[in-house]
Amino acid sequence: MMHRLGARLLGALTLFMASTVMAQSDVIDAWCDGDREARVGSFKAVLADMVETHETGEQPLIARAMLAFRDGDLLCAEGTAFIPRDEGFQNVLTGTVVDEPPAGASAPFLNIPLRRALDPFASAVQLLTGVEAEARIRAAQRLGRSLGDVPPALIEQIYEAEENPDVVAALENVLVPALLASGEPQAQQRAIATLSQSSTRVSRRALDEFLADADETTDPAVITAAEETRASIHRIIQLSGVATVVYHGMSYGSVLFLAALGLAIVFGLMGVINLAQAEFVMLGAYTTWFVQEILRAAAPGLMEFYLFIALPFAFLAPALVGVVMEWGIVRHLYHRPLLTLLATWAVSLLLINLVRVTVGTQNLNFVTPEYLQLGFTVFGEFSVTWSRLLSIVIAGLTLVGTLIVLYRTRFGLRMRATTQHREMAACVGVSTRRTDAMAFAFGSGLAGIAGLALTSIYNINPTMGTALIIDSFIVVVVGGVGSVLGTAVAALGIGQLNAIIEPQFGAVAAKVIVLLAVIAFIQQKPNGLFPKKGRR
Repeated sequence: MMHRLGARLLGALTLFMASTVMAQSDVIDAWCDGDREARVGSFKAVLADMVETHETGEQPLIARAMLAFRDGDLLCAEGTAFIPRDEGFQNVLTGTVVDEPPAGASAPFLNIPLRRALDPFASAVQLLTGVEAEARIRAAQRLGRSLGDVPPALIEQIYEAEENPDVVAALENVLVPALLASGEPQAQQRAIATLSQSSTRVSRRALDEFLADADETTDPAVITAAEETRASIHRIIQLSGVATVVYHGMSYGSVLFLAALGLAIVFGLMGVINLAQAEFVMLGAYTTWFVQEILRAAAPGLMEFYLFIALPFAFLAPALVGVVMEWGIVRHLYHRPLLTLLATWAVSLLLINLVRVTVGTQNLNFVTPEYLQLGFTVFGEFSVTWSRLLSIVIAGLTLVGTLIVLYRTRFGLRMRATTQHREMAACVGVSTRRTDAMAFAFGSGLAGIAGLALTSIYNINPTMGTALIIDSFIVVVVGGVGSVLGTAVAALGIGQLNAIIEPQFGAVAAKVIVLLAVIAFIQQKPNGLFPKKGRR
């Protein structure tokens, strides 16, 4: 608060000095006949007056005249100046409009040094008068390249009044270096206080450069404040880096979990290695796309909610295909694992080529709802994007829903009984055939939900499952065959391991290292983290 109060006082002092020493007629005289010093002084006066009248949001006539002066459109004649308008020429002092400027009116000569001096003031004027945030950001970026003779106190006043966060960030890049280089301890303290509010690498770099350039003329209190702020920013950057790795690991782990959960149920219950499981993920994603296209044509107003509307369809469509596959193929091959492997692989190829023929091979275009396009900064440089957060939330809800189905429903009781001892379950009246079919459908439907979650963060095409099937099997094996909690823990562990290694060694090397780690782990625990108890 103190540094803001100081900024306002300094800005008010600058405004008072500028506005009282030069009237508009003096400004016109300086533009038309003055030297460089007089003209720069007039630019400061005009800008200070604009800062004072900024609340109206209107561009003063004298400011429009300054922009016309920069563009060479200002005409001087008879102690005043005229600027071109649609209806004629407007007198800058009186505001009246005439059809033609007075005889002998001419544009003042602008040499290159004067143009360079005028450009920062023109950018500051556009920063004040721009309606669109993009225009103000561009003006701030031009000021960042050269602040010229523009008083930092005036830019500080504009910064304090600005409400758009993107423009504020652009202005900080202009203001902070100017205040740090001013040599005034109070201004430098305000700049350090501003940097302390943004714990990023940019802020730390600015303090590094300031401390590197500090000499015996720099106030010791300023140096101490800069060092303490830099240390604080460094700690926050380190923490935000750790949080970012954890968040990315959770995001990748949620994708692995969603892709592997259905496989864990099918493999754990029936012992079937279903190589078509990843294609059920693809079917869920394509079902989501079909729902999106239907809503686009029939109910465009519901497009923002198409992911939620598509959720039951993304589960039911792969589940239905799974039932047909189990009934038509897998059921007849339960005791022949090699033939089951080959048959599910054939189904996988069939589904891929069927989608290629009917829809095409290109990546599908999904409309990203507005609420998934952005994110928010938690602290430092740690930002959370809504699209990744959605996949984590879906994975969490899927885990909870699956546990409820397995441990709180009669269907789950039959599944667990069949998993632990198939023959005994059949002896007490459990229809193992029906349980197998329902379990296959349930696992296929869960894969479809995984496909829906992937639509916002993954390339959706007919072969998208190829990259998922290997990782899914690794997760299932590491977690323990048939264990839902084991699958979740293994997916999170592999996701975190991959997020830690990939930034250091690249994606390919990370994959190799993770596979070596999994091999070493299986050597020690061949039944995974949570092996199932029971007999088949």
